[in-house]
Amino acid sequence: MTRFGIEALQERVRSAVDAEGMRPFARRAGVGLGVVRSMMDGRDSSFSNVLAVSNALHMELGFGSAVTGGPIPSVTIDGDEYAHIPLHDALLAAGAGACNGTEEVIDHLAFRRDWLQRIGVSASAARLARVQGDSMQPSLWPGDMILIDTGTDDPPTRGRDPRDQRRSPIYALIDNGEARVKRIERPTPDLIVLLSDNPDYAPELRHGDDMKSVQIIGKVVWWGHTNRD
Repeated sequence: MTRFGIEALQERVRSAVDAEGMRPFARRAGVGLGVVRSMMDGRDSSFSNVLAVSNALHMELGFGSAVTGGPIPSVTIDGDEYAHIPLHDALLAAGAGACNGTEEVIDHLAFRRDWLQRIGVSASAARLARVQGDSMQPSLWPGDMILIDTGTDDPPTRGRDPRDQRRSPIYALIDNGEARVKRIERPTPDLIVLLSDNPDYAPELRHGDDMKSVQIIGKVVWWGHTNRD
């Protein structure tokens, strides 16, 4: 694959549109016509759109550090300053559990080591996967890519102060043998609560022996939205 900067991506999109036509290229990349127009004009686009278009063009996507602390496309991903995080061929269900027959690594994406260090994630413990289901909308949508810190696999026990408006952290987990992604509260050592962002889904309680069915994979520390045009 070809490593690239944003200007190179813009030129390659224009060339592909000239050769194929805008609608056929957008269909092949799996994005909307508005996304293609934005990239041709050099306007901002989401991570997932850049990823989809770069894959369609056989260009390799890298990341740097944004002012906000998140990953953004960068000119190069070579060097010791980048960690190549494995993307697993696995789905984490945001509703009912997903059954994954394999944990095969199908790709790697490059993240800056200094950014990972700032958010407290060891590169060796970082993993990528995708989400399916709608129970975590609007935070997580089907097809979103999530970055999981497998070194943080024990939700802390804490009582909820009524004045504390912070949302519970999101975790990837195995629940009764099925892969899921949920917010987790642990008010006491022998009780965990699985919470969805979608109000159509009720909280789920696991307490006592029921907690043995839950295996925490790790804490979700970042996600990239998938285009939904």
